Amino acid sequence: MASATMTMPIETPAEDSAARGEDDSRRWLQRLGASGPRRDAAVVELHGLLLKAARFEIDRRRASLPHLRGDDLEDIAQQSADDALFAVLSKLGDFRGEARFTTWAYKFALLEASVKVRRRAWQGRETPLAEDAWAVLADTAGRTATARAEDTELFGALREEIEGSLTEHQREVLVAVTLNDVPIDVLAERLETTRGALYKTLHDARRRLRTALAGRGFRIEGIREEAP
Repeated sequence: MASATMTMPIETPAEDSAARGEDDSRRWLQRLGASGPRRDAAVVELHGLLLKAARFEIDRRRASLPHLRGDDLEDIAQQSADDALFAVLSKLGDFRGEARFTTWAYKFALLEASVKVRRRAWQGRETPLAEDAWAVLADTAGRTATARAEDTELFGALREEIEGSLTEHQREVLVAVTLNDVPIDVLAERLETTRGALYKTLHDARRRLRTALAGRGFRIEGIREEAP
């Protein structure tokens, strides 16, 4: 009589890791969704993890902040972790389990830290417009000598249209972002507006410039269209 054998399913390392990740994420959600000391302990632990992520991002970007001391950098890290914690707790319902909960939460800290570093790096800096900066608005890579000579006339017309066809706000945003490389979030804070509003301003300004230059018979393919 043939003996029956039972084959046990073999769990691969990837499946085992995914299962552990799901269990870990579930525990985080349960603890943060609880009340009393259990939730308080989870919040403190989560803040510690977010602080580590913020410190990592700040250390990665600290070359842009040579004038800041260790206390200043730690202050940025603490602020980043605090803001990230608030964001995570307010968006728990958005977590879909596509990654580990901690991986999902880390992204908030990395984003907060990167934004705060950019803002601190530009704090107190002005955005002067150099005379030769207008050429940045046109892409001359790969153009012939004849075409480059024609650019002199194009740049003159471009400057005239920037100064004459755009509104003061459009001109300010275009010059700051396109010529002076001011980060969009930094500019949004300075002007007390949103990133979305600034992107729309840039789109409208570039469209107006294209129309104005086309009306003057200039080739306009080189004017940048990409988002900053």
